[in-house]
Amino acid sequence: MSEPVLANAGVQGSPAGVARPSVLSLAIKEKAALYAAYMPFLKHGGIFVPTNKPYKIGDDVYLILSLMDDGSKYPVAGKVVWVTPAGANNNKAQGIGVHFPGDDAGQRVKQRIEEILGAALGSSRATHTL
Repeated sequence: MSEPVLANAGVQGSPAGVARPSVLSLAIKEKAALYAAYMPFLKHGGIFVPTNKPYKIGDDVYLILSLMDDGSKYPVAGKVVWVTPAGANNNKAQGIGVHFPGDDAGQRVKQRIEEILGAALGSSRATHTL
């Protein structure tokens, strides 16, 4: 399966019926926010992205992730695997869970998140998903 390519975004004449992935940006500024958003239970890791745009499970998204003081931006072509609708129980934030791909980019961001979180990964504090 090929990864989405955004190099020609905005160019006329794309094939009919081929939807480009939605582009999302997420900047996480605190370790507690990263812990709440990270989804370690997914095979390749994932992240919860607050959004009020409607998504469906399986939708392709292109995420540009910034992590705290890390000057790097992590571009990830992922899939929606979780949807928290508006008005969810327990005042959960509305948004989507994006599963990182098994490619180098996905594994790089998963490894970086787990480096930042360290021992906090074993915590039982509530998150945006589980």
